[in-house]
Amino acid sequence: MRLGIDIGGTKTAAVAIGADGQLSDQVRMPTGFGADAVVATALRTVERMTQLAGLDAHAFDSIGIGIPGTVDGATGRVTHAVNLGLEGLDLGPRLADRLGVDVRVENDVKAAALGAHHLLGIADGIRAHSMAYLNLGTGLAAGIVLGGHLLRGTHGVAGEIGHIPVDPAGEVCGCGQRGCLETVASGSAIARLWPTEQPLPAVDLFDRAEAGDVRALLVREQFLTGVASAVRLLALTTDVDDVVIGGGLAALGDRLVDGVRRILGEWADESAFLASLDLPRRVQVIPRGFPAAAVGAALVGEDPWPKS
Repeated sequence: MRLGIDIGGTKTAAVAIGADGQLSDQVRMPTGFGADAVVATALRTVERMTQLAGLDAHAFDSIGIGIPGTVDGATGRVTHAVNLGLEGLDLGPRLADRLGVDVRVENDVKAAALGAHHLLGIADGIRAHSMAYLNLGTGLAAGIVLGGHLLRGTHGVAGEIGHIPVDPAGEVCGCGQRGCLETVASGSAIARLWPTEQPLPAVDLFDRAEAGDVRALLVREQFLTGVASAVRLLALTTDVDDVVIGGGLAALGDRLVDGVRRILGEWADESAFLASLDLPRRVQVIPRGFPAAAVGAALVGEDPWPKS
């Protein structure tokens, strides 16, 4: 069995995967803040999963962690995970020392890409297709799976398309550049462009747009155009079979993917080249309830960083 743990800003989720690839036990618990609390959360999660599985930690074939921030998968070190209070944490080594087993660590979006590839492969009966996972949350990033393995790049930043500038006159991005894709196609972009006291700004935006609010229609179109641009960018740079939208904004479901497909279709009407790529057919939204990040974390142990 393989154990995967997805450590998020507020909650931690874990899942065990059997030898047949099917999911077994799943648990959720609050995530602590700060290095020691994050390590303690991971250890409590492992303890709970071993109880449910009736196994010792050593009995798992692999243990993997998905976590926000910049991750050196070769060393298990996490940096710049601001929402967790981590500026630098040797998470993999610290857990390995406490558990007595090797623990692999990966960025959460990349882990989710691997998990989505696995889960959708089971659902579709296709295990070898290529896929880009477009994560729309507070920010925007992607994970790319080619030949069943993650594309990480030389410095581990493959898929960080949210920080590709698309508007030289746009807003300053948190990365220090101006007009990045993330500034127009993310949860933070919606919060800036559509300030509201509603707890779910994206849902409120789409609701108001569907009710005919002119300002909401303009903001929604700007957001959808940004997402469609991200899909086009991934398709043109990686030529994957599918682009799967995940992350918190994926909860918009058909309202999101239908809008993105509409814009991709409009672009195809103006470009025979884009029309030949059939982009609307290649984009989909991940089904609700898919524990992609935790599943991907479980698979990270089998898809480690290449040895230098």
